[in-house]
Amino acid sequence: MSNRIVVLDTETTGLSPREGHRIIEIGCVELINRRLTGKRFHAYLNPERTIDDGAIAVHGISNEFLDDKPLFRQISAEFIAFIQDAELVIHNAPFDVGFINNEFSLLEGYTKTLADFCLVFDTLVYARKKHPGQRNSLDALCKRYGIDNSHRELHGALLDAEILAEVFLLMTGGQSSLIDDAPVKAKLVVADSNKPKIATDRPVLSIVRCNEEELSAHQKSLNGIENCLWGI
Repeated sequence: MSNRIVVLDTETTGLSPREGHRIIEIGCVELINRRLTGKRFHAYLNPERTIDDGAIAVHGISNEFLDDKPLFRQISAEFIAFIQDAELVIHNAPFDVGFINNEFSLLEGYTKTLADFCLVFDTLVYARKKHPGQRNSLDALCKRYGIDNSHRELHGALLDAEILAEVFLLMTGGQSSLIDDAPVKAKLVVADSNKPKIATDRPVLSIVRCNEEELSAHQKSLNGIENCLWGI
């Protein structure tokens, strides 16, 4: 995996670009060596069409809010520069990748897709392999990994990217903090003082065996204990 990772999420006007739906929000956060750098890319976009009511119920972004926002082509160069040569971490990647590639296709004279300059890591695919038969939505993963997402009443691209970054780190490496001073590695450290030491100068221990009377008394005690496992 690349040292530079960009965790990405989008919000859209509907479910499919094939139906003419467009991106209305992009949120990205940057990780280098599995640490947040503080660099982000965030933009609300005018999709040049109305938003489906079902989509508004999910993200809460209204048509009126987007009236004065830039078009994708106006922020495309900055967006491409931010994600170029990074590995993108996306939850349910085909959805976001499909929408981004659709936006690229609408740029005049632009023929590239995300695959031309980015690798993609799909956390949903990874989660399904790691937790087969379980729910693996972002909310379910937050609950599973003990991540507080109580402030997430609605979906939002930047907020979801930040939450996904934490899920990704915990799910792929057991890291519990985004701001540790050193990378967390899964390793077992045993201090030398805790290692068992073999004494070479102690006397040989003698073995003292119990006699018949002691053995009989011990067996009598065991017989008086209900459900005794030692006598089996």
